[in-house]
Amino acid sequence: MSGPAVGDSARSSGEAPAAGWERLLDAASRGDGLTAAFQPIIDTARGAVVGYEALARFPGYDEKNPEAWFSAARVHGKAAQLESAALRAALAARSTLPPNCFLTLNVSPELLTTEEIRSVWRDEGNLGGLIIELTEQTPIDSYVRLEPDLDQLRAAGALIAVDDAGAGYAGLRHLLSLRPSLIKIDRELIQDVDRDEAKRALIEMLGIFAGRVDAWILAEGVERVEELDALVSLGVPLVQGYYVARPGPPWAGIDLDLAHRLATKPPVTHKAVIRDVVESATTASTAELAAEAFAGNPALQSVVLIGDHFRPISVLNPVAADVGVISPGMCVNLDTPLGEALARSMTRPASSRFEPLLVTDNAGRYAGVARMERMITAVAVTGG
Repeated sequence: MSGPAVGDSARSSGEAPAAGWERLLDAASRGDGLTAAFQPIIDTARGAVVGYEALARFPGYDEKNPEAWFSAARVHGKAAQLESAALRAALAARSTLPPNCFLTLNVSPELLTTEEIRSVWRDEGNLGGLIIELTEQTPIDSYVRLEPDLDQLRAAGALIAVDDAGAGYAGLRHLLSLRPSLIKIDRELIQDVDRDEAKRALIEMLGIFAGRVDAWILAEGVERVEELDALVSLGVPLVQGYYVARPGPPWAGIDLDLAHRLATKPPVTHKAVIRDVVESATTASTAELAAEAFAGNPALQSVVLIGDHFRPISVLNPVAADVGVISPGMCVNLDTPLGEALARSMTRPASSRFEPLLVTDNAGRYAGVARMERMITAVAVTGG
């Protein structure tokens, strides 16, 4: 049950005085000052909450960061005691879990075989509706050693999830050896997925793998609307992250506007027209405001200049915004075939040939941008 990165390296590594940590860990392992927060997991097809991830919290102590606690517990030989207490804190709310929702619980693989963790499952009995998420706090030395416990969990009704899929060779070994029912995609793959075609390709491949082994994929760490839109366009079925909903008390919902946005989106289809690859982009009404947007976000690559009646004028890069040089951009309609749009793009001057296209609706109003990478990839996949 992990938390955000720890800033205080000494405290996060369990290097507080041993006697102090021993006392604190003993108290937390009894459940004192230890609670659980629950972060919603969203079905992108329906815009509905379908599950929650339980996350340990330590409101009764000066040290709030969960990573510091679990790191210290490993250092001081109390990892199993603390994780079992965290599991029990999360399961205390299980009886009120909304119908048709699942609950994911984080467990370190090396602790699955300990009596402290096994006793948690025995006390719960039926584990239906629970997903046991194997974290990567320490490497898994032997999958064979875990099989009896994993088999017992499955027999009791639980499903198995793997965390940080895509985070290197170890993550891929997890997928092949454990055959999970839920695959959580590493945040590093989700970050800026709207701007990185390689990440999009890898997520698509993980989706294909998941379908072949009868598993679901879940994108965690979604922090921007553009990332969410990209994941939806890829057909990723489950998402969670601060943009969607932050951890909170049981059992929070999501913003109604976000739910509506997801529920009313068009279905994912084979990409054939501009509408299928259109993306949102930062907009500004003047070059000066565009320059301010670039200054406030160094990662920003382009800003769309919008004129009267919400007509798009140009795609500005940081240099153009600074000097106020505005070159009219190429506009295409939402329903323009991708092949036609690409052919038109190639008629532009070499200096602007690979800029995003400005996309408009039937009334000529701005609807988004279409990046060349997305169009080329879509044409290559669909032959359109």
